[in-house]
Amino acid sequence: MAFYCQRDCYATELLTEVVSCHPAQLKVENEGKKSTVSGFNILLKDTVLFPEGGGQPDDRGFIHEVPVLRVTRQGPDAVHFVPSPFEPGAGVLVKVDWNRRFDHMQQHSGQHLVTAFADSLYGFKTTSWELGRQRSVIELDTPLVTVQQAEAIEKTVNQKIREHVPVNVRLITVDNPEFNKVRSHGLPDDHAGPVRIIDIEGVDANMCCGTHVRNLSDLQMIKILGTEKGKKNKTNLIFLSGQRVLKYVSQSYYTEKTLTSLLKNGPEEHIEAVDKLQKSVKALQKNNLNLLRDFAILTAETFKSKVDRGKFFSLHRKEGNNEFMNIIANEIKTEDTLLFLTVGDEKTSGLFLLAGPPGIVKKFGPRVCEILDGKGAGKCGRFQGKANKMRQRAEVEILLQEVISNVKRTQE
Repeated sequence: MAFYCQRDCYATELLTEVVSCHPAQLKVENEGKKSTVSGFNILLKDTVLFPEGGGQPDDRGFIHEVPVLRVTRQGPDAVHFVPSPFEPGAGVLVKVDWNRRFDHMQQHSGQHLVTAFADSLYGFKTTSWELGRQRSVIELDTPLVTVQQAEAIEKTVNQKIREHVPVNVRLITVDNPEFNKVRSHGLPDDHAGPVRIIDIEGVDANMCCGTHVRNLSDLQMIKILGTEKGKKNKTNLIFLSGQRVLKYVSQSYYTEKTLTSLLKNGPEEHIEAVDKLQKSVKALQKNNLNLLRDFAILTAETFKSKVDRGKFFSLHRKEGNNEFMNIIANEIKTEDTLLFLTVGDEKTSGLFLLAGPPGIVKKFGPRVCEILDGKGAGKCGRFQGKANKMRQRAEVEILLQEVISNVKRTQE
């Protein structure tokens, strides 16, 4: 049986009844961090919230005022994960997040339309697709889609949108002769009952469980952004549909205005101006690197010229890198001098190098790393790595000065 959201994709709410409620957990990801949320799996008599399927993500919405965090299909049922429980038998009002739903409808119907004409115009078969958060991707079974071919597909699909072509939903049985004629990637193993057909009148008929517009005019427009190399000799076609096109244009215009202000020239000159800036930056970086190398040599020579230079040298420089520290170590010759060099922020993170007699470096390198809360490794009289607590640099200096003092006393 089709869910209410599939029978009427434009419905935004539904009065229904709770069938069951069981404790459950949901794995979520927020800003790259994964966690587990405790809640309840709710089964309803019917639902206006679409469970994920057919390449389309699930809906979001509310049961009364309780947010629905995930909707999944389990066999013939749609399971709603919510943070609060509901009593079985209770009547509830289910509402859908319409903006998310309509966006998914536009992208999904747009995919059907692009797929149909990629096939009919050039024989490019769709092997998969992804409805992304910002843009969608159709994987085509061809090693190449030319710019001219992509433009022809875009022109044709937008012509169909302007023609207000109806999109109809039909149910057929698996023994219907039409079943073997419609486009499909196969049915789920647990499928039962009639098969749902999305029929773009005169264009395409395809088995699909997703939510779709009822007329191509609701797509507004489709923009093919371009292509990229896919897996196994295939091509990914990147596209936007409906409101995403308008949002993309707005963002592009804002970017254009910002660049015009920053670069002090018109949009037609942006690329040339940025190219010049990049070349200037590369030249400055090269000059800075040469100056840094010269400064490293000068620093080493200054230390070596001191009569009372001692056996320990410590230096921190905010602007620097691993090469800067290693040049100093190479110039000073660390067979009998212990060097502790750091670059980066004085209080937070940076890089460090401990160089000197191999025995001392091997013994105290890990301890220096531990004090600086860093990670590193060493060999042949050098131990270097990244530090996360550069503010503890003074503690390392005290430790190493004691080490040098002990060595001096032993030699005496």
